[in-house]
Amino acid sequence: MGLGSFGGGIGVVKFLVERGAVVTVTDLKPAANLCEGLRAIGDFEKVALHLGGHDERDFRDADLVVVSPAVPKESRYLQVARDAGVAVSSEMNLFWERNQGQTICVTGSNGKSTTSALIYSLLANAAESSEVQTGPHIWLGGNIGHSLLPNVEQIAPADWVVLELSSFQLEDLAVLKPNPHVAVVTNFTPNHLDRHGSVDVYRTAKQNLLRWQTADRFAVQNQCDPDVASWRTNARQFWFGQEDEGRQGLFAVGFDAYRRRALFRYGMREQVLPLGNWLRLPGAHNFQNALAAACTTMILGQKPLDIEAGLTKFEGLPHRLQFVAETAGRKFYNDSKATTPEATLLALEAFRAPLILLAGGYDKGIDLAEFVRRLVARRVKAIGLLGQTGEKLKELLRQADPKGQVLAKVHVTFDAAFRWAAEQSVTGDIVLLSPGCASYDWFSNYEARGDEFSRLARNWQPRP
Repeated sequence: MGLGSFGGGIGVVKFLVERGAVVTVTDLKPAANLCEGLRAIGDFEKVALHLGGHDERDFRDADLVVVSPAVPKESRYLQVARDAGVAVSSEMNLFWERNQGQTICVTGSNGKSTTSALIYSLLANAAESSEVQTGPHIWLGGNIGHSLLPNVEQIAPADWVVLELSSFQLEDLAVLKPNPHVAVVTNFTPNHLDRHGSVDVYRTAKQNLLRWQTADRFAVQNQCDPDVASWRTNARQFWFGQEDEGRQGLFAVGFDAYRRRALFRYGMREQVLPLGNWLRLPGAHNFQNALAAACTTMILGQKPLDIEAGLTKFEGLPHRLQFVAETAGRKFYNDSKATTPEATLLALEAFRAPLILLAGGYDKGIDLAEFVRRLVARRVKAIGLLGQTGEKLKELLRQADPKGQVLAKVHVTFDAAFRWAAEQSVTGDIVLLSPGCASYDWFSNYEARGDEFSRLARNWQPRP
């Protein structure tokens, strides 16, 4: 139920069909909107496609319903399945039940994809450079967009599995009482309130990552986030942050946010690493992500030389402060993955040059007033406003900036917004897509939005 194009639904179909199941794929979207996912599935004879709507009979007559995390829990079709005694599960739950590997699970409102990828990069690089050819294999999957379910039988008990987990996935996993070997929490800010209904429910879902951990496991938490710092676990706690408060973990030392060293403390042992010199990603928030990742791998025994090699090779993920073009002295950055106000504000801090921002999108029910006040305080040069929240952001800007010092305009197409933003720029400026909102109103996902921005940026030329 809910194929999508993000990996989970595709992985489920492949896993089930390869094991002899007869699978029905049902999605509210028509086939024309699911081309990427359908291509990825391939030509399976045992797959029936019921697209453009749901049929109660599919849910009543099934042996198992596997639900996309994006499907609301109150869906009447899921109730039809439950009333008929049909088991309901998810891609991540199916994987968790079968996985024999050791798990490193990362969650948080922002930064969890980059942190997950950094952890994977550090461990994989060390594994590749090891003289021991039969060492553990490193796997990366989950919400980062790659399902490991089709590979689950290849994962050995000694392997490390790095999983990015969303609040939706953690909500589903609660029935299995997950006990990850290492749980990493990057931060916590209100998000997905359109789905969860309240901050408390959202927080409870996130805390499922720590809730059932035992004393032989590890938790790596952000001590700079007052909310996350208060989360309890039975695991052994390590911390990361911008200040050393004497705890166990990895902490920034020094004053240069972009070239900071880091102090690692484990028991009585202390070690200083030039972490900022090794990290190639821009922004203080990426330094924070690197602290979380390096802390995780060092408590597992990784050496500084491996940290250095893994960080220097890591070039970042697409759609996360990704440099995509430079034309006529303007630089274009794709930060489409910034789907929360906090992520956008962090992106703004990564630059010192004048900024023209593209912001707005799907309305998740989050209060955007403080976001707008911070944009005005940052003196963003101009803002192209997008999507459902465009008009709301325009009104909030009018209240926060009555003199109109920040130029802003609401647009009805992404193409028009991009062209307008680029036209406001001059040599030395940065044009940044960092929406602070989800993409679902104008695009199928943040990737499609980022790809379109990148295409337009690479083709743009200033008017003569």
